[in-house]
Amino acid sequence: MATTTPLTPPDQHREPPPLLGGALWWALCAAAALGLAVCSSLGPHRVWGTAAALGYLAAALLAARGRSPRTAGAVAVTGAVLLPLLWLLAVERAQLEVRVVARSAGLLLAEGTPYLQHPVVPEDFNPYLPGMAVFGLPEAVAGPGPLTDPRLWMGAAFLGALALALPAGARSAPLRWFAACPLVALPLAAGGVDLPVAGLMCLGLALAGRGRAGAAGAALGAAAALKWTAWPAIPVALALLAAASRSAGRPADHGEGHRPADRAAARCGLVALLTAAVLVLPAALRAPGAFRAHVVHFPLGLTDAVSSAASPLPGHLLATHLPGGRTLALLLLGVSALLLGLFLALRPPVTLAAAAARLALGLLLAIAFMPASRFGYLVHPLVLVVWAAARQRPDQHPLLLRVRKQVSR
Repeated sequence: MATTTPLTPPDQHREPPPLLGGALWWALCAAAALGLAVCSSLGPHRVWGTAAALGYLAAALLAARGRSPRTAGAVAVTGAVLLPLLWLLAVERAQLEVRVVARSAGLLLAEGTPYLQHPVVPEDFNPYLPGMAVFGLPEAVAGPGPLTDPRLWMGAAFLGALALALPAGARSAPLRWFAACPLVALPLAAGGVDLPVAGLMCLGLALAGRGRAGAAGAALGAAAALKWTAWPAIPVALALLAAASRSAGRPADHGEGHRPADRAAARCGLVALLTAAVLVLPAALRAPGAFRAHVVHFPLGLTDAVSSAASPLPGHLLATHLPGGRTLALLLLGVSALLLGLFLALRPPVTLAAAAARLALGLLLAIAFMPASRFGYLVHPLVLVVWAAARQRPDQHPLLLRVRKQVSR
């Protein structure tokens, strides 16, 4: 009878799977970075692509020579995040989103709303919810500088939230892989507003999985105050709280007529809505017309200025090349949301992995059918799926379990 050596706790999360830390992976990352450097018309993207390609290539060579994934990952992070970030900070270059966030914070302090009253060109629009302006407050208060740059605070929020969402003894390798992944490394270096949203969604689901309904609601409410893409995480967390509690066999409280699971979900939802309302409503009510123009009409393509988010995804292709295509894309978006909502109600997730998978699928469909979207938005489903996988011990993966059963017979 064959035997297997059990993994000790320190070994269970020490390194990423070989596919995600080997020479082939880093070579593919180098090719993607080099392709962006050659094809992009944006200066910060070209800087990042050049530096990242060199970093990934060095990591691939180290991995091919048998160096540890830790060493190769550290080299990849240096080339894909640290070097381009320092260079872009030194020359004061960033993606447009960084300047939008910085300007919105200044407007918030001066006028009580982060939105220009009469936007004309696409650069005037701020399609984010008022909470996003928080990351621009250091620059608005202390002035421009390397330490007040909004991208630093957005990156710190992402990494901090993700670290709290991971098990205490299993943070180093997943965080290193996340930072080195091209879809994450690019916004860490050049600036991107999707990272803190993704990190807070993971944290909210993690807290819901631990049964901390109030804390989960606060994290998800904060995410919902940053960008519309975080709102689907709230019903997923509510379903997870209710289903996990019921599957644990908690008895109903007949005296009040409510199950503890229902009360936990209600508490999470209430805290999330109150948190989002406190962060969003004051600025929205200050200038409701500007709020609608910036965060509703502009993303949906209902303004004269056209969003620059134009990756060739199905929603954009329909809106651009088919008469009435924008309406069709929005209809497909609504239908997919309805079907996923029904699936969530009929088959609620009972594990964090299931909840993350449902949320990732919903966001993937939303990204596909939105009339204006970017490939960079794919960071949301990517982070959710990899985060859920990183939380699982190797002995919890179905494939590994089947292999162990076969060799132990």
